[in-house]
Amino acid sequence: MKTIQKKGTLEAVTFCNKQAYPLTDSMSLVHNAIIKRVTDQPRNPSNKANTEELNYIKSYKQIIANNEEPKPITKELDTKVKVYYPIITNNMCLQCHGKPNETIQPRTLKLIKQLYPNDKAIGYDINEVRGIWSVTFNKENKKRYE
Repeated sequence: MKTIQKKGTLEAVTFCNKQAYPLTDSMSLVHNAIIKRVTDQPRNPSNKANTEELNYIKSYKQIIANNEEPKPITKELDTKVKVYYPIITNNMCLQCHGKPNETIQPRTLKLIKQLYPNDKAIGYDINEVRGIWSVTFNKENKKRYE
């Protein structure tokens, strides 16, 4: 978001293409957790949600459609805790994830298609579930996040 604000959408697309995974990985190290952004409509195939995550995305879409407030979903396993939370679109998101030639400018769309030839992460409107954060950490770290 900072890159969009300071350098514009085209620069942000390039930044995300190179830096999204290193940034997420660095936060994973800081918090000793596995942090993923996953979706049912991935731009990058590595962000495709698994079956469990797809069910949570579907659930969050229904919650948002009903104008309800989404809440984190927490799932405790033997040694791990998994937390899921939706990624909701806003005006800034639509510059790269909105509708072609409406909220996504032609030059931006061209660059997205160049960097992500199999992109499925477009066509969104405001206040839609674009995906979820999927965070997994060891139970011993749970107290730190409560």
